[in-house]
Amino acid sequence: MKKSLLFLLTVVSTFTAWSQSYDPVKTLVMINQLEKAKADLDKSFTNAKYTAKPEAYILKTAVYASVANMDGKKDTPAASQLIEEADAAFNKYRELDPALALISEPIYQNGIIMLYSNYYTFGYTDYNSKAYEKALEKLKKAIQYSDLLIKQKVLTSTLDTNVLILAAITAETGGYKDEAANYYTKLADAKVGGDGYEGVYRYLVTYHFGKKNMEGFEKYKKLGKEVFPKSDYFDFDKVDFAVGLVNTFTEKLAAIDEVLASDPTNFKANQVLGEIIFDTLNPRDEEGMVLPENYIELEKKMIDAFTRSFKSRPDYEIPLLYVGDHYINKASRVEEKRNKHAQDMKARTKPGTMASKEDVAKRDALDKEYGETMEGAKDPYLAAAAIFADRASKAELEVRDKQQYKKVTSYLSEIYGLKKVMANKAKNLADKAKWEAEEKKWNERYESIKN
Repeated sequence: MKKSLLFLLTVVSTFTAWSQSYDPVKTLVMINQLEKAKADLDKSFTNAKYTAKPEAYILKTAVYASVANMDGKKDTPAASQLIEEADAAFNKYRELDPALALISEPIYQNGIIMLYSNYYTFGYTDYNSKAYEKALEKLKKAIQYSDLLIKQKVLTSTLDTNVLILAAITAETGGYKDEAANYYTKLADAKVGGDGYEGVYRYLVTYHFGKKNMEGFEKYKKLGKEVFPKSDYFDFDKVDFAVGLVNTFTEKLAAIDEVLASDPTNFKANQVLGEIIFDTLNPRDEEGMVLPENYIELEKKMIDAFTRSFKSRPDYEIPLLYVGDHYINKASRVEEKRNKHAQDMKARTKPGTMASKEDVAKRDALDKEYGETMEGAKDPYLAAAAIFADRASKAELEVRDKQQYKKVTSYLSEIYGLKKVMANKAKNLADKAKWEAEEKKWNERYESIKN
């Protein structure tokens, strides 16, 4: 009787130890008896001793992930739920075993691979459905498992470019700019290249410029040019981006002002600033034109910008031509007012009678305004003419230069002719002779320029 009782206790003890072992469930997984493995695991999870060790949770990860990938369950809501539970189990395992001591076992590695694969697939599906927030959350999980598999050398590559580029594009498309930058940064820092990857560097260049991080802007512009040497995109400088990334006139001014705040002598920034304002104050189609309320402020800003750009490059005539042309355009608008007033004055004045004092005063005021406005073009045109004359003396005057040179000399002749007339009206014979000589000089210069 005692022997029988001892045998029974031995059998019960052996069964209890076996029931608390993880091997039976692992064996069922290995022989692909997955439904039974899950049933036995779920039953064992009611036993506190079974779940006392970390292995219970990594085993659950492997079992649930395997069941989710069975034919008939794949791509179903049930599979999604199983993957979520497998993920939760793995997180519990990591909490209990931060060293991940069991992760090298093939059965457990396979569970992690299936988690990675499923989250990648789920993320891609949500991305195609334009559910970007959901897609991003799933792709983050895929990246987590991908990084783990790379660390364990299960994946031989040092970077999972596929999941990173999908996560980056998903974040970018969904409007999560900072997260997109994080994923693109990992790719760019690894210098990934090839078809479809130039956008990685383009995004980071634009992103850092928008963040006013010029160090990052220059870094990824340089990296982009290194990886994609034939791309012109990475040749653009901060001024190009300041103007190109915004749309309205006010936004462009603000963007260039930001560049000039840290680099006030930047030639290109000053030149572009002047040109943008010039286009606003001198539209090609002036019909129905309404001048900005802050015209005087903008005009000063434009002239200051062109003055700085010319100082940076004293042999470059373009800023001077812009300023001169601005005053000529401005004078043309005064001339229109002069002509209209002359017509109105003629219509109001009876033949054989004198025009009214008011009309004469207005005519004289418009004449004075016209002369003073034309005077504004004189100095910049004189400086431009000096540059052209120097090139001509060195036989370096190009066709375009000759066209501009003729325009400048023609206007200078007109300006001095007007000054001669005004001096004559004032009965200032000395000034009249001086301006007449200047008018003649520039007429002769004009005639000397051969096309």
